[in-house]
Amino acid sequence: MSNITLFNSAKAPAFVANAELSETTLALAGGVAGPGVKRVSIKGGVFRLVSGGKEIANIEDRHLDVIVVKAAPKVSRIFYAGKYDKDAAAVAPDCWSNDGDNPDKSIKTPQASTCAKCPQNIAGSGNGNSRACRYQQRLALVLANNPSGDVLQLTLPATSIFGKGEGDKLPLQAYARWAGSQTPPVNLDMVVTRMKFDTTAESPKLTFAPQRWLTEDEYETVQDKAQSVEAQRAVLMTPAAADGVTKTAPMLLEGKRPDAKAEAEEEEAPKPKKKAAPAVSEDEEPEVRKAAPKAEAVPAKKGKLADIVADWDDE
Repeated sequence: MSNITLFNSAKAPAFVANAELSETTLALAGGVAGPGVKRVSIKGGVFRLVSGGKEIANIEDRHLDVIVVKAAPKVSRIFYAGKYDKDAAAVAPDCWSNDGDNPDKSIKTPQASTCAKCPQNIAGSGNGNSRACRYQQRLALVLANNPSGDVLQLTLPATSIFGKGEGDKLPLQAYARWAGSQTPPVNLDMVVTRMKFDTTAESPKLTFAPQRWLTEDEYETVQDKAQSVEAQRAVLMTPAAADGVTKTAPMLLEGKRPDAKAEAEEEEAPKPKKKAAPAVSEDEEPEVRKAAPKAEAVPAKKGKLADIVADWDDE
């Protein structure tokens, strides 16, 4: 019998009791440790439920009520060297950063030593005047009508993170600032948040607004979810890793990459050219490169949220 078989995690010492999955363990596991993460995609301006890289269902409603369980502490970055190819297999990103400052330690050949010095962070490195390396914010969510259900990853593009917004149509950072400015401060894990597609935007863009306070039972459930391994994975993994994709696009002899299918939740909307800024502004949307959405893996079910949630929990 092997040592792994004999190892009994139930007899862990006290210091392990509240341990969370570390970035080191994820990196050494190739970005995947244990079962994959179920996630919500906003590809094509539709809420899609994805498991193992396959679309299980999509939701006809233009809004989705959720509870924010956990968030990555910083805005991340992600870069694909290859262009979109609908016939290519899904591949992992070429470079990414969980903190937005330094490439992930698991990357064998990072694009630069730091994100600030990276040539992919220069205006014009992507399509038009955009940057090839895109900003993302990862959240761990639960559905508001099923707080004890699966923790879901949501990866937001820059258009849903930055900007001022107005009324009940706020991008994520403006929404969080509004909540924190209330008296007493409102934490996002205390309320049900409604995510809505901005129908005036040319690319998938979400806005956020509060709906109601959680009940005490819901709040306790959410606090437990925030400490779970699933929540930790959701905010640390790239969507490719969440889907179980670890393969990178092969290198050609001349050192160039073939076209590769990239995980993309949005297509870049036309916008006026801007000068590159040395840092991310709270209210100004960083530019992102154009990336076509990934081809459908399996036929997806459609329906109202109430009908879909039951099917989702059975997967």
